[in-house]
Amino acid sequence: MPWPPARLKEIGSRHGLSLDPDLPVSALSVGEQQRLEIIKALFRGAKLLILDEPTAVLAPSEVDGLFAALRSMAGQGLGIIFISHKLNEVRALTHRCVVLRHGKVAGRVDHPASTTSAEMAKLMCGHEIVPPTREASTPGASVLTLDGISTSGHAGTPLRDVSLFVRAGEILGIAGVSGNGQRALADVISGMLPPKAGTMTIAGKTVAQYSPRELQVLGLGRIPEDRMTTGLVTNLPLADSMVLPRIGTEAFSRKGLLDPAAIRAFTEAQIKAYDIRCPGPMVRAGALSGGNLQKALLARELAFDPKVLIVSQPTRGLDIGAARFIHEKFLAMRAKGCGIIVIGEDLEELLMLCDRIAVMYEGRIAGTLAGSEATVARLGLLMTGAEGHA
Repeated sequence: MPWPPARLKEIGSRHGLSLDPDLPVSALSVGEQQRLEIIKALFRGAKLLILDEPTAVLAPSEVDGLFAALRSMAGQGLGIIFISHKLNEVRALTHRCVVLRHGKVAGRVDHPASTTSAEMAKLMCGHEIVPPTREASTPGASVLTLDGISTSGHAGTPLRDVSLFVRAGEILGIAGVSGNGQRALADVISGMLPPKAGTMTIAGKTVAQYSPRELQVLGLGRIPEDRMTTGLVTNLPLADSMVLPRIGTEAFSRKGLLDPAAIRAFTEAQIKAYDIRCPGPMVRAGALSGGNLQKALLARELAFDPKVLIVSQPTRGLDIGAARFIHEKFLAMRAKGCGIIVIGEDLEELLMLCDRIAVMYEGRIAGTLAGSEATVARLGLLMTGAEGHA
């Protein structure tokens, strides 16, 4: 089927999704690419749109534009199913809401705008959810410092002269629209991507060799964004994945031979301590739910008391109960003096957790705000390059 530019412009204009049809897709932002997908569906005559977590990679201003377009489409007779764990968005946008829990309908809300997020959270989890309290703290000395870091040869946006630090007993958030260098930042800090310029220190020691093993020895813990491919080995028993990064240490092997009893005991202890819902340590890791996989990763890293913990998208796709559990663990590590870096796209989560928030834009740090000064609006301006702060 041909794609006449006039028809595409007409569809976009009618629903507030205007795009230049002559631009290559590679030149479009993430939000614009999402608009293009919707225009394509409408061009083909779709009567029903199913959107699964459509705001996960959008800046606040892009979310507002998407919602305006969806309201326009609904007003013109299009049916829309909006799947999201962001309760404020569900309440702001939808006419009716169905709440799912463990694969079953847990409840229905006929007028989401007239209910509260707390009431909807209770339906989702089966009990009331109280957000964890971030106690005031006095951060210590810097435990991780990046000075003038630049990268090349990376699949995503490279880093360009990035300098930042996180102190002991502090949570530093990294915000930004997806694709602005967050992946390269996480890979440098975790030792997977050597920088072409700049230096990094952990607990006062300059990193000389960039490898996950060397960074681990220096005191780094890492929870990657993709828990299914780079976090755990899903085809192996959970016990194997739980000890794999340290399988050669004396805790789990002796004279070159693995100690199955020690591996199993460690995994059983973590299953109990973190309430990981599974049949036991020998279950295939890939059989666990997303929330339990994230708990397993968290348990594995925190068991060895890292000086620095870097976490990417810690609660993406998790229900509100699992997310609260993760948040509580972060705050407990903060209280013990760990420096934590949380890379995320959920601004409400970052505002709740973080002592400071740095925003990435096109591979640079566009600005850093104290948690007490940060708002969704100010972060949104930084995320789109419309405002800069020293």
